[in-house]
Amino acid sequence: MREDLREDLTSTGTPAGASRMPAAESGRPTAEVPADALIILPTRNFVLFPGIVFPLSIGRPASIAAAQEAVRLQRQVGVVLQRDSEQNDPAPIDLHRIGTVANIARYVTAPDGAHHLICQGVQRFRVVEYLNGWPFFVARVERIEEVEGQQVTDKQIEARFVNLRRQALEALALLPGVPQELIGTIQSVSSPSQLADLVAAYMDLKPDEKQEILETIDIAARLDRISRLLAGRLEVLRLSEEIGKQTRASLDERQREVLLREQMAAIQRQLGEGDGKGAEIKELSEAITKAQMPKEVEEQARKELRRLERMSEASPEHSMVRSYLDWLIELPWALPEDKPIDIGEARRILDEDHFGLEKIKRRIVEYLAVRKLAPHGKAPILCFVGPPGVGKTSLGQSIARAMGRKFVRVSLGGVHDEAEIRGHRRTYIGALPGNIIQAIRKAGARNCVMMLDEIDKLGSGIHGDPASALLEVLDPEQNNSFRDNYLAVPFDLSRVVFITTANVLDTIPGPLRDRMEIIALTGYTESEKLQIARRYLVRRQLEANGLTAEQVEVTDGALREIIRHFTREAGVRNLEREIGRVLRHAAVRIAEGETRHLRIDLAELPAILGARQIEDEVAMRVSVPGVATGLAWTPVGGDILFVEATRIPGGGKLILTGQLGDVMRESAQAALSLVKNRAASIGIDPALFEKSDIHIHVPAGAIPKDGPSAGVAMFMALVSLLTGRTIRRDTAMTGEISLRGLVLPVGGIKEKTAAAARAGLGRVMLPARNRKDLEDISEEVKQQLEFVWLETVADAIAAGLDVQTVETAEGSARAA
Repeated sequence: MREDLREDLTSTGTPAGASRMPAAESGRPTAEVPADALIILPTRNFVLFPGIVFPLSIGRPASIAAAQEAVRLQRQVGVVLQRDSEQNDPAPIDLHRIGTVANIARYVTAPDGAHHLICQGVQRFRVVEYLNGWPFFVARVERIEEVEGQQVTDKQIEARFVNLRRQALEALALLPGVPQELIGTIQSVSSPSQLADLVAAYMDLKPDEKQEILETIDIAARLDRISRLLAGRLEVLRLSEEIGKQTRASLDERQREVLLREQMAAIQRQLGEGDGKGAEIKELSEAITKAQMPKEVEEQARKELRRLERMSEASPEHSMVRSYLDWLIELPWALPEDKPIDIGEARRILDEDHFGLEKIKRRIVEYLAVRKLAPHGKAPILCFVGPPGVGKTSLGQSIARAMGRKFVRVSLGGVHDEAEIRGHRRTYIGALPGNIIQAIRKAGARNCVMMLDEIDKLGSGIHGDPASALLEVLDPEQNNSFRDNYLAVPFDLSRVVFITTANVLDTIPGPLRDRMEIIALTGYTESEKLQIARRYLVRRQLEANGLTAEQVEVTDGALREIIRHFTREAGVRNLEREIGRVLRHAAVRIAEGETRHLRIDLAELPAILGARQIEDEVAMRVSVPGVATGLAWTPVGGDILFVEATRIPGGGKLILTGQLGDVMRESAQAALSLVKNRAASIGIDPALFEKSDIHIHVPAGAIPKDGPSAGVAMFMALVSLLTGRTIRRDTAMTGEISLRGLVLPVGGIKEKTAAAARAGLGRVMLPARNRKDLEDISEEVKQQLEFVWLETVADAIAAGLDVQTVETAEGSARAA
């Protein structure tokens, strides 16, 4: 122990310059620590190595008492790491068994009351046993002497020693602000154990890792462990240094690039190799020749190539001209040889990819037959219109397969900038061609099949109208010289097979719609959905969920239950989602090993999908007078709606609710006027209208509704209400009415009848003038429904009302 420290101690054991403590506070023990024992000083997260001088702060009363007792007795202390750094009052079992014997070189109490020690490690020790009777830890220990060459030759130790010194010096060289004294110490140390402890003390390691090194007594194993840890830190330091160099280099990269290019150009001029662009210009010239561009386009490309040749590579326009030439070169200017169209193979592909849609397939086969006989003729632009999930996009892919051509899809949903179609002019930074030219470049063929998806969802704004830009694209008389703003040269689109898709026609501008042949796709019937699910959807979801048909079987009854009571849609997307839910449940059970084969039938569905999501509301809704079932057309297919009428005391007003549009309000007023006009013939007391208000409501009030086709349903609801006779539960109706009592034709008959069939109805009442639409209705729907054709409202009364009278008109008047 240092002589000056011993002289600074007072008789009470307090270092000079530190605040004195009363005897009660100092916690001085009544018995002296045995000479063969060691005062233990536990630390939370600090490991002291032999030969290392390190400051240590203490704050726990037991640690302060231990340090003061060691200074008073001029004894060494044992520095031991706690197993849990969060523990404030550790027991002997909570301390590691191996620590470091240390001399207290200085003990200082700061003005703020903190206690600081400067400790110098001497050697390792192992705790033999802890002694009781002191307010701090006291233990008998076994001191561990260093043996430089345990079970290894001196040359092996020396090799590890040299390698560790090299690693340590390299790490210090990569670290900023390292003191030269530390580097000198590492260079001058001659003992392998001292070097190992010195490196371990200054390495950025966790306390547990340092404790493992401290407990490694064998010098060879200790050197190996430290070398491995230091190698990992060196890799991180090297990467950090490399990243720093790259960051510094990027700051003047542009200046260096300009300088190097000028030097390279000067060297090449001295060697007679031109200005360094010869190889690039020659390569571009050969590519222009191979592209087989039209004469006008090739002249433009050669002109831009000459500009590029004269231009410095440091010029901002250099990359713009090069990108422009790349676009011209990569576009498919040459027309590939058309493959002959096999009509029989086309039918097979359409039947393989799609079930049903017979009329649509027949029209596509006609289209392909015309293309086969007149390959250079101006074919019409097909537009598939229908609700989501009925297979519009996949039909386009099937056409491409049948024709043996590349298929490319351009999504137009949300496009509101004309430049998305025609491209941006090259004067703008980052300019690119429009989506049409980009799609042709992607397809790599000028005779590809291009699907313009969601053409009804085009927008317009301050940047122009993209629908107007499509007029030239979709006009066979004009698209042979389509001019993209970026290319600024004509490109022939006449050999591209354009197919468009839409959900509704109302949002498509008239001139654009006039350029397309509309092919309507209606919703699928229940049997069609069953076949689609069995043939395509189940197989696709089995593959998506990692299952096979041998592992899981879904019965037709389960599929039919999902179709009827868990989905109500024109297409099959929700149906596929529900099938996916069922198969994911099966995948869990198979993955857990519960079973190897699972058969999912109707009885298993409630446990998997829960309660039925869709119930048959028709029987409940029409069980009282005043409720009629109507048929409606929506953008996603047909649907049924209910018209409810009630009578309340009042002065003859008509109340309309349910977010009805102007046309539908007028239909309600016309229906009421017609009922008043024919009250006597129908059997209604005319006095009822003077003493009562009529309230007509169409449920689903959050959804706007409009159109004249609910006229028959409103008329029948009023007749049912005022006569007290219910409308047949299995009957739905649609049609416009006139004040003369005629039933006028309406649209969407195919979709409406399909909705009636899906809802489980058995009869539909339709305008007689819609007989022409009967051929568009599928055979399955025809077999499921009975069609009643209406010439006048009298036919509707005769066919729609139940024979049984629930409440007479006179009884209704008395109740009012």
